[in-house]
Amino acid sequence: MKENVLTIPNALCAIRIASTPVIGYLVLSELYTVSLGLVIFAGFTDVVDGFIARNFQNQQSMIGSFLDPAADKLLIATLFVTLTINGLIPIPLTSLILFRDACLFGAGFYIRYVSLPPPKTLSRYFDMSLITAKLSPTGISKMNTMIQLTLVSASLAAPVFNYVDHIYLHILWYITATTTVLSAASYLYYNNSTYKLFTGSDRDKE
Repeated sequence: MKENVLTIPNALCAIRIASTPVIGYLVLSELYTVSLGLVIFAGFTDVVDGFIARNFQNQQSMIGSFLDPAADKLLIATLFVTLTINGLIPIPLTSLILFRDACLFGAGFYIRYVSLPPPKTLSRYFDMSLITAKLSPTGISKMNTMIQLTLVSASLAAPVFNYVDHIYLHILWYITATTTVLSAASYLYYNNSTYKLFTGSDRDKE
């Protein structure tokens, strides 16, 4: 069964994804004020697309359950890497976050493959309108995303408001590392409930 992927939430996710390399370039160029403004705008689109998807059934899509967190993770990963290059976030923390996200993306690609009904072709694999699975993030994972966003936003704002290397940023590093490890563990523990695979009958119902 196919679904309509041309929804407002998915369009907003696409805007976040498209703006991510621009934000990364601006951070590397140390244009922190402009970067911070774009990150705030990206956060606003995230809130709006979530509100629309929750309250309007015709704007919901299974691909959106993957696209939304993927857009968030891409933006967060880009910010962590660029801010680390600029010396605002420690390398070990960024390495931990990238490793965790790489594992989750790998799991997502694998789940897409095993849930795809025959024939398993590249065109069908990347056909976003073909429903095969739904992602339901764990509570700690949602909290971790918020904490990571708080850290990158605070780190991005640090050069603008002159609080680079503040003790509170250091505390936030440790909090972020802790929630990152806990969120990874939660996906292992709740692996049967975080990803819902659709059988033929399930797809017909959806």
